[in-house]
Amino acid sequence: SCHDGKLWDPRFSSRCVPIPSSMALCHNIGYDTMRIPNLLGHDSPAEAVQQSASWLPLLARECHPDARIFLCSLFAPICLDRFISPCRSLCESVRDSCAPIMSCYGYPWPEILRCDQYPADHLVCISSITNATAYTGARGVPQASCRDCELEEASSPKETLENFCRSDFVVKLRLTRLRYSPVSLSQFSLAAKLDVLKRGSLLGGQIRSRIELWLERDATCVRNMTRQHPRGGTFLVTGTVQGERLVVNKAYAWQREDRSLTAAVRKWKSHRCRN
Repeated sequence: SCHDGKLWDPRFSSRCVPIPSSMALCHNIGYDTMRIPNLLGHDSPAEAVQQSASWLPLLARECHPDARIFLCSLFAPICLDRFISPCRSLCESVRDSCAPIMSCYGYPWPEILRCDQYPADHLVCISSITNATAYTGARGVPQASCRDCELEEASSPKETLENFCRSDFVVKLRLTRLRYSPVSLSQFSLAAKLDVLKRGSLLGGQIRSRIELWLERDATCVRNMTRQHPRGGTFLVTGTVQGERLVVNKAYAWQREDRSLTAAVRKWKSHRCRN
């Protein structure tokens, strides 16, 4: 991706080629031809395909809605009369959201993608394709968690109650699948009613807003929960409070026939935790 330790300079001849079908990173990106060498200095489509594949796990983490368009603008730049780079703000937004996830697995944000090399927004460049205001200000950019949660079956009522005691919060919620959400990582919305079994340090008015933030920032966890419930459903989630962020560590599908889970919830009102 670099020559003599320096970032590649695209100011020499290039050619337009079809985006290879094997480049999964940029399937259905909105255009079907790319410039080679690309903006990372890859000299052939095969090299671009090979190098781009290493970014697929990050996309699966859903760390930012514009991560794919940012990466494809570099690996498979659109064929116009000139190279169009990503805007600096797009790079910074994706970096700030995705770099913490990369660090979970021991990978730093690469020098080849440093954001100060890209043009400011008032110049010709590729900017965010989502509604930036949805991620700025107090809410911040969405960040997936390092740890996946999985939908699991409740064990005995005793063990479930012990999990409730260890958790900062316990909430029963209903998720409804959205028809279309151009600015949300999550494909589900939160129903009006929440059944809060345990709120911990959270104030009453904070519960809903924090869970809505969790829906956006931990889309991978939500996807795991709803894998067998594609239209949504009712779930019981438990977890910890980390600053303004909720981290769900256990999730159960709420079903009345699940006697262990319903018994634990029924006993919780009068249960006393050991500590």
